[in-house]
Amino acid sequence: MPRNAETVITAYHAHIYYDPNSRETAANIREQLDQGFNVILGRWHDAPVGPHPTSMYQVVFTANEFPKIIPWLMINRQGLDILVHPETGNDLEDHRDNALWLGEKLDLKLDLFMRA
Repeated sequence: MPRNAETVITAYHAHIYYDPNSRETAANIREQLDQGFNVILGRWHDAPVGPHPTSMYQVVFTANEFPKIIPWLMINRQGLDILVHPETGNDLEDHRDNALWLGEKLDLKLDLFMRA
């Protein structure tokens, strides 16, 4: 039986990936997200952290913001790669099976979610 996304998804995360050459672009996008949308901005991670293979910061938003933020990111990502995934309580499925990629799909370190 299909799950009801409205009851299963508690929030969304967008991970904005960057490198030293694109950090200023990432900062510009971050500022625009902060000013234009109802989001919670995570810390800058200038080195890989968790399953993420490169530098990134996280943006958290609700289902109500999804139809506003995702189209904006699609046309304003300025060449950056972005992972968008739901928060359902299952990190492996959220990052592997339920993910949406803008730009290149990066190889995440999903084995972190498979450890007991």
